[in-house]
Amino acid sequence: MPRTSTARARPRSAPAARRRGIRPQPASPAVLRKSLERLRRLSEASGVSGDEGAVRQIVLETIEGHADEVRVDALGNVLARARAGSRRGLRVMLTAHMDEVGLMVLGVTAEGMLKFDRVGGVDERALVAKPVLVGRARIPGVIGGTPPHLIDWADEPSPYKIPALAIDIGARTKEEALERVHPGDAVVFATRFERLGNVLRGKALDDRVGVATLLELVLDPPPGIELLAAFTTQEEVGLRGAAVAAHALDPQAAIVLDCTPANDLPLWDGRENTTYNTRLGFGPAIYVGDGGTLPNPRLIEHLVRTAEAAGLPYQYRQPGGGSTDAAAIHLARKGIPSISLSVPGRYLHTPLSMIHFDDWRASVSLVRAALARLRLDNIR
Repeated sequence: MPRTSTARARPRSAPAARRRGIRPQPASPAVLRKSLERLRRLSEASGVSGDEGAVRQIVLETIEGHADEVRVDALGNVLARARAGSRRGLRVMLTAHMDEVGLMVLGVTAEGMLKFDRVGGVDERALVAKPVLVGRARIPGVIGGTPPHLIDWADEPSPYKIPALAIDIGARTKEEALERVHPGDAVVFATRFERLGNVLRGKALDDRVGVATLLELVLDPPPGIELLAAFTTQEEVGLRGAAVAAHALDPQAAIVLDCTPANDLPLWDGRENTTYNTRLGFGPAIYVGDGGTLPNPRLIEHLVRTAEAAGLPYQYRQPGGGSTDAAAIHLARKGIPSISLSVPGRYLHTPLSMIHFDDWRASVSLVRAALARLRLDNIR
């Protein structure tokens, strides 16, 4: 996800008096363990934009035998069609992007160091001294830079910018390095997925948490709709896979499952931050506008009413910059009513991000309940 606005958020929780209608059933401990293990595998897999093969393999293995139709298109999107029961309902496209921001090897120095550049909006501030994995062989390395006590800050004001950094894989010469890696190899951060109480932390939770959610919906499709699942590629470099997928699937409505930056940290001087856009622990974020989409207002209303009827927490992702796959989808064909629903996450586009476990599970419940209630009248 690109950077978002810092306008004030309005977290909401459904009043007890309105907790009626569809009540999502909590998942069993066994199901939750499987879901967490699946999210761990997705988080730790390598999937820089344009090289999403390892993530795609997990998706294909998981949904095998659980969809009426599965195919991989020319851009690497996984497109699946699933229907609960025999009745053909509203065609709803759900998307989650498989790719992550990362790095790419540009060349090798005479000393065997790898020069690199960004793929997507990687935060340069967090790069130096971070462990990485290079290429499909996942060669371990570390991003190196000049030690701080050797920096002349007056002459070198940007020692931690990418041009001043290199990846060290322990090679002593260019020839030795080229036996193991090559220009064009993708580089991901070597971050382990962990659960710390109600917080989940790991690499690429933007948007592997959305992928994990969409997998659960394909494994157990909501009744009353025709679920068109699109696990998309190259979102982080221009929403490219989503544009192709939307044209191919031709849905009547679309919901994008993503992870949005949370700005709920204290300010640098210790004051309480009152300009957050989303906050961890306040439920999934319903979009009301971003840099690429003004969501369908009837879909906004439908998600809010569903959350309140089901007693699920939710919050509004405040308007502003950034965008999701919805920016490409809603312009496809003759126009597709679209909306985004995101799990708030801290420190996105760095080697490690954090989400709240309850926000994720509430997003699964909200999407499932909203789809079960969705009818053509909800979008017209």
